[in-house]
Amino acid sequence: MKYAAPTWLPGGHLQTIFPAKCILKPKVQYRRERWRTPDADFIDIDFVDGQPGQPFVVLFHGLEGSSDSHYARALMAHVASLGWSGAVPHFRGCSGELNQAPRFYHSGDAQEVDWIVRHLTDAWKKREPSARFYAAGVSLGGNALLRWLGESQRAARIVDAACAVSAPLDLAGGGAALSRGFNMVYTRMFLQTLKPKCLQKLKQFPKLFDRDTMLGARNLYEFDNVVTAPLHGYRDTDDYWHRASAKHVLNDIAVPTLVLNARNDPFLPAQHLPKTASRDVTLDYPEHGGHVGFANGALPGRLDWLPRRMIGFLESAAS
Repeated sequence: MKYAAPTWLPGGHLQTIFPAKCILKPKVQYRRERWRTPDADFIDIDFVDGQPGQPFVVLFHGLEGSSDSHYARALMAHVASLGWSGAVPHFRGCSGELNQAPRFYHSGDAQEVDWIVRHLTDAWKKREPSARFYAAGVSLGGNALLRWLGESQRAARIVDAACAVSAPLDLAGGGAALSRGFNMVYTRMFLQTLKPKCLQKLKQFPKLFDRDTMLGARNLYEFDNVVTAPLHGYRDTDDYWHRASAKHVLNDIAVPTLVLNARNDPFLPAQHLPKTASRDVTLDYPEHGGHVGFANGALPGRLDWLPRRMIGFLESAAS
C-alpha cells in the first residue's frame, strides 16, 4: 500500500501543515480514565470501546500532541469503525491539566511506555484473552515506543504487532533540521506551549531549572539542555539526543513492526533514516508524506490513508 501525495499538495512543508491544520478531523467518542502512577502523579487515557473479541490498539502521541491531534482522531475513528477498541494515553502534562511530579516526558521514555502498556495489556487480556493487542506511536511517541520495543524483554510476549509513524529516529539529525530555516516555524510552535507549561512547573517546584535560561531558549537544543535532559536523567542535550534515539535499537526489536517515515519529512531529513533493522522491522520510506501528513483524496483532502496503512500492517503482521 504505497503512498502517493495528491497533486494539489506538493512539498514536505505543505504535506505536514495542511493535514494538521486544514483537513477536517473525524469525530471520535472518547471515554477518559485517570490512572495514578507509582511516583504519585497521574496520566489521563482516552478510550474507544469496541465490540467483544476484537483487537485493541494503543497510540502514543507526539510532542505536545493529544487524543485530539489529527492523526489520533483519524486512527481512533478508523478503529471505532472496525468495532475495535483503542486508547490514547497522554504523556504527562498533555491532557489539559499539568501533571504533579517534577518530570514531563521525552523521546526516550521507554519506562513510561512500559508502565502504560503493561497495565493496558493486563486489563485487556483478562477481559479478552484471545484478542490481539497492537501498539502504535507517532513522532515523539513513535520513538519512545520503538525504544521500548527494542529494550523490553516482555514486548514480544504482550504486543502482537506495532507501528511507528514519523518517529525522530535520529534525534540529533532531526534537532539540527528543526533549528534552521523554515523549520523554525515548527520549533516556535512547540516552544509556545512548552514554555508556559514550564512556568507552571516552576510554581510547583521553584528550583527545578533556571527560569531565565528556559525562557531564553531559541530552539529545541537549548530548551532540552535546560529542561528535558536534566529533568529526565541525561547529562545534556547531546547525551539525551544520542541515548534516546530509536535508531540504536532497531536491530533489537523482535515484534513485527512498521517504521513509516516520509523522505521529505521536514523534521528528519532523508539522509538520517536508518538503512538496517532486525528482520521483524519493516522500514517504509515513501518519497512524500511530510511529517505525520499523508493526506489523500481530492480537495479538501482526507486523513484516512494513514490509519488504513497502519491497521493493514498490524493485521497482516499478526496473522
